[in-house]
Amino acid sequence: MARLDISNVKFLIVEDNPFMRIILKQLLRALGVLEMAEASDGALAFSAMKTFEPDIILVDWEMQPLDGLDFVKLVRTGDDSPNQYVPIVMVTGHSEQNKVTQARDAGINEMLIKPLSARTLFSRIRAVIERPRPFVEAKHYFGPDRRRKQDEYYSGQERRKDPDEQSQGDIDAMFD
Repeated sequence: MARLDISNVKFLIVEDNPFMRIILKQLLRALGVLEMAEASDGALAFSAMKTFEPDIILVDWEMQPLDGLDFVKLVRTGDDSPNQYVPIVMVTGHSEQNKVTQARDAGINEMLIKPLSARTLFSRIRAVIERPRPFVEAKHYFGPDRRRKQDEYYSGQERRKDPDEQSQGDIDAMFD
């Protein structure tokens, strides 16, 4: 399989932890990305989107004053949203089924569970570029289709012993 060139893809990193922002920027640079912007919370990120037009957003969940989930909702449904269709990857430590469902229902495209690696980050970037989902507008939802096509099955690790925590593969399957 040919290597996907993402050097011209612009990223917005929305993360309150400065060390995690550094890690994400270093991983993106290692993957060839040249242009990135960053924000320490959802409100700053939403403002940044008015002058910086990202192709993909990487967003953490836990931030103040505007957390990642509310940021996603604002991007997807806000009247003044600069781009409702921008792909959003939630990068979080939350792997509980109810949290994954909340994020999916807010309108994320993909979810990446911390700790992350260059490989898992690249797989989510590749997914939003090579397998974009059509957007759906319904009474209580606007965002990417929450169902995956049958031929897009993601295999993952076996289910963890704790029924509330899930592997990355389990989370991917929730989008099926």
